[in-house]
Order: sequence, then C-alpha cells, then structure tokens
Amino acid sequence: EPKDIPETVVEASAAAAEAARLLRRPEQSAEETAPEGREERDVAWEWPRVGVFLCDHYGEIGQVVDLEAVAAAARRLPNVALVQVRQDGLDPAGLEEIARVVREEGLNRVVLAGYTDLRRETAFREMMAAAGLNFNLLERVNLRGEVAGAVVGDGRVATEKAKALVAMAVAGVVRRWPFRPPEEPLAQRVLVIGGGLAGLTAALTLADLGHPVDLVERSGELGGQLRQVHSVWGASVTPAEMLASLIERVQGHPSIRLRMQTEVSAASGRLGDFRVTLTPAEGEPEEEVYGAIVVATGGREVTPTEYLYGESERVVTQRQLSAMLAEGKEIPDDVVMIQCVGSREPGRPYCSRICCTQAVVNALAIKERNPDARVTILFREVRTYGFREDAYREAREKGVVFLRYELEHKPEVRVSGSNLQPVEVVVREPILGEEVVIPAGLVVLSVGIEPNDNRALAEALGLEVDDNGFFREEHPKMRPLDFTQRGIFVCGLAHSPRPADETVLMAQGAAMRAASLLAKERLVAQRTVAQVNVRLCSACGLCVEACPYGARVLEPGDPYAEVVEALCQGCGVCVAVCPNGASSQVGFAMKQVYDVLDAALG
Repeated sequence: EPKDIPETVVEASAAAAEAARLLRRPEQSAEETAPEGREERDVAWEWPRVGVFLCDHYGEIGQVVDLEAVAAAARRLPNVALVQVRQDGLDPAGLEEIARVVREEGLNRVVLAGYTDLRRETAFREMMAAAGLNFNLLERVNLRGEVAGAVVGDGRVATEKAKALVAMAVAGVVRRWPFRPPEEPLAQRVLVIGGGLAGLTAALTLADLGHPVDLVERSGELGGQLRQVHSVWGASVTPAEMLASLIERVQGHPSIRLRMQTEVSAASGRLGDFRVTLTPAEGEPEEEVYGAIVVATGGREVTPTEYLYGESERVVTQRQLSAMLAEGKEIPDDVVMIQCVGSREPGRPYCSRICCTQAVVNALAIKERNPDARVTILFREVRTYGFREDAYREAREKGVVFLRYELEHKPEVRVSGSNLQPVEVVVREPILGEEVVIPAGLVVLSVGIEPNDNRALAEALGLEVDDNGFFREEHPKMRPLDFTQRGIFVCGLAHSPRPADETVLMAQGAAMRAASLLAKERLVAQRTVAQVNVRLCSACGLCVEACPYGARVLEPGDPYAEVVEALCQGCGVCVAVCPNGASSQVGFAMKQVYDVLDAALG
C-alpha cells in the first residue's frame, strides 16, 4: 500500500518485531557487539605509524580516480609508514589480508579508502580486532560514494579530491587515541503506560520478545477507546473480538504485570535505569526501575458543540451511528453526514485521519441494509487515503452523494417546531454558489480525536508535547517512534490520531525499538561521547541547558559539569556552547580538527 515516510519507518519496525518474535530476542547491533580478535595492543605511547589502503572496488573507483597518483601523494604525508593500492572490494578476504599487513608492519593507525559506507562497520570492527588495534584508530574515506560516484567530468578533479580526502583522514587519525566506550548496566523490565489498543499491543510484543513488562493503566479497565468502537475498516474480526483476545493474552502472559488504577507521578534516570514512581489510587507510591518506557496514553473522541448535538436525539456522531448499526436499530431513509466537525479549524487544526473512512464505511453499511436509503456526505476534503480509496469509490457507485462545503459557510441544521427534530440540512455549494436543501431524518457528525491530558506525564518524564497536546517525537520522519530522551518511545493516539491498524503497527514498532536497545545486558556508550576538562570548567551550566539528551549534569555545589556517557549521543552541542573550551568530544579534539582543516586547505 502507498505510504508516507513516517508510516514506512513504523511499519518496518513492526515487521522487525514480528520477525524477532520467531527468534525470541533481537540480536545485538554492530555498535554493541564486541568482535572477537587478538588481544588489543597498547599503542597509546607509540609514535604514529599510519597505513593507508586504497581499495579499487574491482575497478569501479579506478575508472575515475588515478589511485597510483593518490598513493604517491599519500606516501609523502607525515607519519605514513605504508601505502597499498588494492584491487579487491574490501571483502572479508581482503580485510583479513589488511589485518595481517597491519600486524606484520607494526602499524598503529589505519586509513581505509574505497567503498567504506556505514553498512560495513561490523566487518571493519572485525578487521581492527584481528589487527589487535582499537577501533577508534581507524579512519575511513568513501572514495566510491564521495568521489567516483559524485565527481562528473575530468578525472583530474576526482583525483585531486581523493588526495585531499586521504590527507584529511591521515591528519585526523594521527591525533586519535584508543578509546573504549564506557558500559552501564541495563534493567530488562519495561514500563508501558496506557492500557488501550496501543499499550496492550506494545506490552504483548515486548513480553513475547522475552522482556518482563509492567502495564500501567490509570482507569479500572483495559481497552481504552477500542471499547467504544464497533467497526474497523479492513478488519476480519469485530473490535470487541479483537479487544477480548488481546486482554485475554495480556492477562494470561506470565511476563506481564498489570497495575490498574495507577499513575506515573515522578520519573528520573536514563536508558537502562529509569527510576519511576507509580502511585495507585489506593495505597502508597512505589519506585520501580525500568530499562525502557513506552508511552501509550491514548486519546478520546471530541465531544461536538455544534449542529444541535446533545439537544436532539436525531443528531449523533459516527461512533454512535456505528453502535446503532451494530445493534440493528432502525435508521431513517434520509441521512446527512457532516465531516470535519470541530476539526481542521482554529483550536483544532489537524486532521484526525479516521473520520472520512468511518463515514464511508457507515454509509456503505446503511446502503447494504437499505439500498434505497438516501445518504449525503458533506465534506471539505475527502481523505480516504491509501486502499481506503476503494471504499470511497464503492460508496459513489452505490449512490452515496458527496457535496463539498467551505469552512466560511458551514452547513445549517434546520429543525421542526420545538421538538428539535432535524428535517433538513442547508449547505452552500461552492461551485454553484447557491444553497442546497437536503432532507435529513438523521444527522451524523464526523468528529475528530483529541489527546488525553498528557502535560503532567510529559513533565514527569521530561518529554515535550506539541501545540495540540500530543507527544512530540524526536523526528517526524526518521524517528517517529522515539523521543529525544533515549529509551522512551511513543505509540498510538498519544502520538497523533490514527486508525486501529496503524495503532497496532506503531505499538509493535515502539516495542521493537525498546527491545532492540535492551537486547543486551549492558549499554555501550557512543564512540564520540563528550568529555569535560575539569581544570577548565567553571560550572556555568551552559552545557546542561544546551544538551538535548539530558546527558549533562551539574548539581548545586558541584565544581564542574559531568557527562552521563550512556545518554550522550555525540552531537557536539555542549562543545560548541562552552565558553572556556572545557568541553571536548572524542574524535574531534581541537588540534585534530585544525590539522584536518590544514590538510584540506593544502
């Protein structure tokens, strides 16, 4: 099905979760798996001996770049002890040979220039381990992507660019030191906040992946909004059957601990060590430790204040109409549906994504019961996206009438006498520029979804909410499930309005994101963590304010700031704001950066 980028990323994580269920526990990533190899040599105090390996990638790079000329230039660089031009593509056999050369020649720094994209990091780690060197003593130059595949025209330009990139890599790696990322313990229990469709799905997915789960629900029953839904587009079972199956599996799972009528009142800590205070409706607060948190606090249907809703029993919402259809109640022959009630206008400017599809599904259900029924849908824009468009076309074919209206000219519901029974709806048709009068025995309002009150929880967890009250993710396209605070994830209506099928996928994806981080017993920090020179730090606190990940700590009375290495993502913001130069970053020391710039400028 056609999808936008966020849905594609979410669905990929959900697919990974289903695959991981079969494997029981996710495998460790390349960043966290220590490859086996020779004992690491202590080269911290050796004079730099750099080996430069230019790899042709089976002739692909050599067609554009004169590698012999690049090699000749590299041999003239300071601290370069060996330069080789290789014809292989850095395949396992080639990397094994490079490791052998590094050992035999006593090299203590390595520059790989060729096809060196990040997808091959595991192989490069294994090569450095086999060579007996710390991985931080490797520098890579992607000649294939940055030179051969990017420079068009004169090969001399490509060759000069390759020379400059290799010179920069050599200058940078000379000032590198062995670095062993610190490790922190990881708690394996996961907290899932919210017992609706998203929370139940996330908890069950995590438990199936082998993680103990605490499922916290502030009300006295599970199910959330799904309890009030009577039809789901494209589902093979009813919402009631879906919910009953979910609840039965969750309640019977040995790894899931239900905590009903309980709320999160306070939280602190980091990925792998979140200290969360749970406050039950009756009893004393308890502090628990969790490795990760999934936020699935859900949302609710907006209560309309227009079109006589609440005053006339003949004015209902789409959800109420679904209940009437499910219960077999009589539906009048003339039905008028009004879309975007209270949505996509000031105060609630977003689209709830479910209203148009629900209106079309209900219209088809009415037509199926009574083919002669007259159903009219008044819309601003029909948003039956993806394969839901098929339902829209079917509705048109079966005689459902769609009339557009504009926000400036909302429909008017007219009633008869004092009994407030709708008899007709008047709408201004924008193309004709005239009013159209439609008989109405039943007026159905398509209302949107709004978030539950998330601000107190957001404050407790240190998260952000957007202007509409939904939780704000780290990046809407690249990290739609993650918060800036590492180890906390969001899914379902807590994130944004969405249909049930997308809620399930998002919950599975969020569970997989949490499980992938907890698939090991210890948390390994980034290779490029920030550091503090305590002799230069004045405890001004600017780095604490600037850090987007909460990885800087400065308690009252402390003489200098500290880095929580497990949270540091190596973004470098703290280094940029430090007025004293007390903050630095592994791999980006000031002298190292200057040397690289000097090499770039020739």
